[in-house]
Amino acid sequence: MSELSTKLAHMVNGARHLLFPPGCLFCRKALDESDGCCPDCLQEILIWPASTCLRCGSMLPLALAPGPCGHCLHHPPAQQQTHSLYQYHGPVRDAILNWKLAGQDGGVRWLLQAAVPSLKQLITPDDLLLPIPAPLSRMRKSGQHHAANLCRWLATSTGSRMEWRLLRRIGEQPRQSALSGVARRKNLCKAFGLCDDYPSITQALSPHARLWIVDDIFTTGSTAHYAARAAIKTKLPVHVLTLARTQHQGS
Repeated sequence: MSELSTKLAHMVNGARHLLFPPGCLFCRKALDESDGCCPDCLQEILIWPASTCLRCGSMLPLALAPGPCGHCLHHPPAQQQTHSLYQYHGPVRDAILNWKLAGQDGGVRWLLQAAVPSLKQLITPDDLLLPIPAPLSRMRKSGQHHAANLCRWLATSTGSRMEWRLLRRIGEQPRQSALSGVARRKNLCKAFGLCDDYPSITQALSPHARLWIVDDIFTTGSTAHYAARAAIKTKLPVHVLTLARTQHQGS
């Protein structure tokens, strides 16, 4: 009987594959296998290079890595390290926009799963992940907190944990995407703070714990810098991790 059930299951799965062939999570092209990404999109997915300034995460020639870069020598960001997984380009850009604008997270989840080996080299179970807090009005409109979702998925993949309460948003600010670099810095210079009971949260952590500020896209670096500037009041090492980064050499 069990053998018959197995055969029926194979037949049903085969029929489903013929009627509804798996599609690429990025371009929707039909796939022979359900691995989620077609060869064309896979070729267009660009990993953020390992040759970077460790402090700000900007690209550097191999001979100059890990920096510091010229900008960090004079105007270093508040965080100790900055890491990004992918370049904000092609299928990665499409996946993030589909997630943020249409609620389709399949592409983003695939990108995170593909990066698990690298993530486990960066993040340890002792670490605490902090999502960049979004304005309340934006969360009400979208129905999601994208940075918190990223943190939850990352925590599951790395054995670490997230804490959404520690880093807080103060007031409402215009969207960063509509502003220039200078305006972005002014917009966010007083946008972040810590919750009142942050000492009790941080004291419960391992002595080896680091704080990771997590966001979806790194553009000019203003959001990461000002969030980290608030987080360093905990006296813990503060690092930044983003899913993707533009090639703009931000501050």
